[in-house]
Amino acid sequence: MKLSEIIEKINAEVVYLKEDCDILHGCTGDLLSMVMKNAKSDSIWITVQNHVNIIAVASMVGIKAVVLCEGLEYSPDTIEKAKEEGISLLKSNESSFVVSGKIYSLGIL
Repeated sequence: MKLSEIIEKINAEVVYLKEDCDILHGCTGDLLSMVMKNAKSDSIWITVQNHVNIIAVASMVGIKAVVLCEGLEYSPDTIEKAKEEGISLLKSNESSFVVSGKIYSLGIL
């Protein structure tokens, strides 16, 4: 499914959009080591972590987009690093649980 479709369906706010890429998988988690272990390439990552280290993890794993939940904000350093690495950044006021459920209902596993 195209990232633009996911953004529309979950009503996410775009902070930075690298490209309208295909998203094949999803991952929800806040412990970076677990995301590194379990996430797949071409994923969308749902989290409440907003620091710059999430971009390093996303880049290493091949995650294409991060959704920051609970109405939290990305730090300026995180946004800048995401632009350098080509990782799209999204935001939602909803909980990780709700956002994950919405993405799962779209057929993203």
